[in-house]
Order: sequence, then C-alpha cells, then structure tokens
Amino acid sequence: MIAWLRQHRRALAGAIARLAKASGLASAIVIGVALSLPAGGYALLENLRGLAGRLTLEPRLSVFLRPEAKRAETEALGAALRADARIAAARFVPREEALRELKATEGIAEVVAALERNPLPDAFVVSAKDQGAAALDALAADLRRLPAVVHVQADADWARRLAALAGIARLALAFLAALLGFALIAVTFNTIRLQILTRREEIEVSRLIGATDAFIRRPFYYLGLLQGLAGGGVALAIVATGLALLNGEVRVLAESYGSAFRLAFLGPVDAVAVVLLSGLLGWLGAFLSVSRHLR
Repeated sequence: MIAWLRQHRRALAGAIARLAKASGLASAIVIGVALSLPAGGYALLENLRGLAGRLTLEPRLSVFLRPEAKRAETEALGAALRADARIAAARFVPREEALRELKATEGIAEVVAALERNPLPDAFVVSAKDQGAAALDALAADLRRLPAVVHVQADADWARRLAALAGIARLALAFLAALLGFALIAVTFNTIRLQILTRREEIEVSRLIGATDAFIRRPFYYLGLLQGLAGGGVALAIVATGLALLNGEVRVLAESYGSAFRLAFLGPVDAVAVVLLSGLLGWLGAFLSVSRHLR
C-alpha cells in the first residue's frame, strides 16, 4: 500500500513539473479561454433569471376605462367582469391610487409632481383562470369590445417573452458548452500525445524492465487532470474579470433607474462544478490519448 501511494505521489509530482513548463501552461490557458465562454454565459443567464424572478410572470390583464366614464358605467363593468366565468379575480384601481403608485416609483416622482392633472384613467386588474396564451388573447379581445373600455394591456407579455428568450439562450449555451467540451478534450488529447511521443524511448525501456501499463499511464492521467483543473481556474478568473468590467457600466445604468443591481459571480457550488468538470474533461482527454498511443 505504501509503495502504491509512493508511486502516485511521484506520478503527481512529475505531472506538476510538466504542467509548470511553457507548453503545459499554454494548454491550461487555451482550456481556460474555451471554458470561460460557457461559464460566463451561464453567469449572465443566472443574473438574468434572478432579475426576472423579481418580476411577476403571472399573466394579468389591465383594463383601462375611458376618461369620461361615469361611476355607473364603472360599477356595471366591474359587475360584468366578476360575472365572467373566465375571470378569477378583478380588482378596481382608481386613478388616484394609480397616481400614488406611480409617484412611489423611483426616478419619476419629480416628473409626476410636475403634472398639472392626473393623466391616468381608472382601471381593473384582471386575473384569468386559464392562463394559456390563446385563452388570454380571446379574453382580451372580448374585453376590448365592452362599452366603457378604451384599452386592454397584457402586463406579463414582455416578461413571458423574456423567459422564453432565456430558455432559448440556455439551450444555445448548452450546445456551445458541449462543443467547447469536445475542444477541451481535443486539446488535452493532443498535449498528451505529444508527451507520449517525446517520452517514447523512456516508455519502451520501462516496459522492458517490467513496468505495468498502470504505472506508465498514471503520470499522463495526472497531467490531463491537472491541466483541466488549471484551465477551470483560468476560466473562473476570466469570468470574474469580465463581470467586474461589465459592472462598471451596469452600475451606471442601474443607478439611472434607481436600482442597485449588479452582475454577480458564480456561486461557490457552480464555481467548484466548473473546475471539477474541467478536470474531468482533461482526464478524459488524457485517457483517450493514452489508450490510443500506448497500444
């Protein structure tokens, strides 16, 4: 057991020495650059998902009344909405309440205060029982035909589009990550192949004196693993630097909207997963290369 551990220690030390050379560091940097693209994209998507999560995605319809609508018309419209079997709830929002909510919004309170009169109409906020797109469109079309209604707006349309775009981006990111994963394996495969060719005579001599295949393969496995781990670390450093640079502009944009939003770095679990996945792919590339070129 002690001899086996000693062999692993020597193989690991040899792999570290080879990694410290210019060729090993160059391979790690190439791996890091390749991994930084999907890792950075994932970080941006997670920030986008967190931002979208603060917004309501429940489809609601805002039914705006004509400015000249009388109280009796408003009450009749409310009764009609509540009697509609397709509507789960209907909340009346008088123009005064809407103006107070608008004044409470950061960044535009001064603009609202400068208005001579309240430009907002009375409205009903409607929640539908069937939240499918077709059912909502049909309900909105029917509501637009009511006498006191001037406009019907689907409040969550843009949020649903944002969620759909995020889903497409996640799919594209997964495809990109798969492609770059193959590229990472190819880089490690070629690096280990060159290492095997430069040590060909040493490997032949080792076999002649009785070295097992496991003994010969072990240093190359460690080299592939270390290259992958180092590449994962480089990828995280690139992503952190990129997010820090972007946050300089994001801060200015967010402050213009009265927000403190910033792009966050990957969480500890995600960061460790990137490094471990990179190490696993590096080991896989070494395994494939050793299996082919040591036969």
